[in-house]
Amino acid sequence: MFIVAFRGCLRPLRAFARVCFLAGAGAVALTGCASFYVDDNTKDVLPTEMAKPADPKPVQLLFEFQTKGTLNTRATDALKAQVSEHVRASALFSAVDSAPVAGGALLSVTLNNIVLTDDAASKGFITGLTFGAAGSQVTDGYICTVSYLAAGQQSAVVKTVRHAIHTTLGSAGAPKNATKAASIDEAVRTMTRQAVNTALNELARDPALAGK
Repeated sequence: MFIVAFRGCLRPLRAFARVCFLAGAGAVALTGCASFYVDDNTKDVLPTEMAKPADPKPVQLLFEFQTKGTLNTRATDALKAQVSEHVRASALFSAVDSAPVAGGALLSVTLNNIVLTDDAASKGFITGLTFGAAGSQVTDGYICTVSYLAAGQQSAVVKTVRHAIHTTLGSAGAPKNATKAASIDEAVRTMTRQAVNTALNELARDPALAGK
C-alpha cells in the first residue's frame, strides 16, 4: 500500500505510476484530498458497435504499458488481462493468444503514459483539456497505439488514440469535460477500456483487417 505526500495532499497519478502503477490491481490505496476524472473526449465504444470481418483470423496479442516511453512492468502485468478481454470481446479475431498463431498475425497494443505540462504542445494534445487551473490540477496523457500485422503482410496497420486522466488536489474544482471516478483504479481501467476499444473500432473500419 502506497501513500505519497504532495503539497499536504497526494502526488498526482504520474508520480507513483513510475514506481508501482496499479500494483496488484487495486493494492494502491489513496486517501486524503485527491480526486480523479476521466476525460470525456474519448468515449466508450461497445463491441457490438464494431464492424466485424467476414473471415476473422487468429492473432497473437502483445501488450505493453509504458511510462514516458519506457516499459512499466507492474502496470503492464496489472492491465494485461483487461486488455486481452477487450480484444477478445471485439470479435475481430477468431482467437487471441499470447503465443504465436497459425499464419503469424500479430496485434500489438501499447499504452504510453506521458507528462502534460502547461505549454503550447501539450495544449494541443486533446481538445477540451484544462491546464493551469486554480488550485492543484494535473493531467496525465495516454497514447494508445494498436498495430496489426496481418499474415503474409509486410506493413502493419496502425491506429492511435489519445486519452487523459485529470487529478485535482485540495480545493481545486472539477475539470470541464470529464467524469469523476470513484478511485484511481476505476479511472485507469475506464481510460484503458475507452482507449483500447476506440482504437480497435478504428482498426475494425480499416479494409486491411478484412483483407480487402
